[in-house]
Amino acid sequence: MHKRMIEHPLLRMVLIVCGWIAVTLGVAGIFLPVLPTVPFLLLASACFAKSSEVFHEWLVRHDRLGPLLQDYLNGEGIPLRAKVSAVVMICSSISVSALFFVDSPRLKLALVAIALVLCGYLLSRPTLPRNGRGNRQ
Repeated sequence: MHKRMIEHPLLRMVLIVCGWIAVTLGVAGIFLPVLPTVPFLLLASACFAKSSEVFHEWLVRHDRLGPLLQDYLNGEGIPLRAKVSAVVMICSSISVSALFFVDSPRLKLALVAIALVLCGYLLSRPTLPRNGRGNRQ
């Protein structure tokens, strides 16, 4: 299946930079239990899928990082630990932002709406069984 790439050069560059930031955070999450690994790698995969076939293929075929993405990309599901980590991180970061950094009630409402949509999406995806490959982070 041929993925439709973003053609605007500036938008492609922004997606590539965001993808590499997400890869960096995902790799850090392997070593730091506070950061979720899989959600950041999924974000990187999505950014690269629209901006760079080379980086997308590198990520999904990577010896260490690729297997963390394969179950989701194949439609098999997301590990429970990754779901819980992602929901906790989304809720905590949006809550802190809305409570301490945002003054506008409309923007606070928008942040809460974004968090609900993101969490709803994650929770609606299949959960990977704990047996076999589902034991990883």
